[in-house]
Amino acid sequence: MFAFFREYKRRANRAKLKDESFAFLFDTALDDEYVVFDTETTGLNPKEDEILSIGAVKIKDNKIITSETFEVYIKNLKAINAKSIQIHRIRPCDLQSAKNSDEAIKEFLRFIGSRALIGYYLEFDVEMINKYLRPMLGITLPNKMIEVSEIYFEKKITLIPQGNIDLRFDTILRNCNIPNMGVHNAVNDAIMTAMIYLKLTKEKK
Repeated sequence: MFAFFREYKRRANRAKLKDESFAFLFDTALDDEYVVFDTETTGLNPKEDEILSIGAVKIKDNKIITSETFEVYIKNLKAINAKSIQIHRIRPCDLQSAKNSDEAIKEFLRFIGSRALIGYYLEFDVEMINKYLRPMLGITLPNKMIEVSEIYFEKKITLIPQGNIDLRFDTILRNCNIPNMGVHNAVNDAIMTAMIYLKLTKEKK
């Protein structure tokens, strides 16, 4: 029943596509290729805030393809608050040569294709992308979604039944023995998330 409902939603989503040049998003995904991505935003409210940058990296055959990273900065109308600048270090002057949102999102779609998407608290990043995607193409991202914090939780809960699992990004990095790359930006976060995914799925196997 769940598979039927999922396929129904996918077909309904496909029927709303305004531009057939992006029909490739609905192609069958390759089993051994993924895209890990992250967004930096003006805040944490998808309804009100905007994307400042998108960073992504591909995984193929269980390897991070660092030669195929994606990064784009996006022009925005909303002021960047001081707290978010302290986190992502993106200042208004850094966006002077940024691309408009339609161009940036279309470049991102061409990068990801129909590949499954991996992320840390991916639901937020996907909703931010969909905020731009709905009015532009009439659809939401149809790609399969894989959440690394969920994989981590499932792994830990077997060791600590009914325990309090710390799902903070830095904690997961530390417990997976993955080095923190330091500079907090979308590309670095995507690469570290890719390392977490490979570590957790390798141990799972």
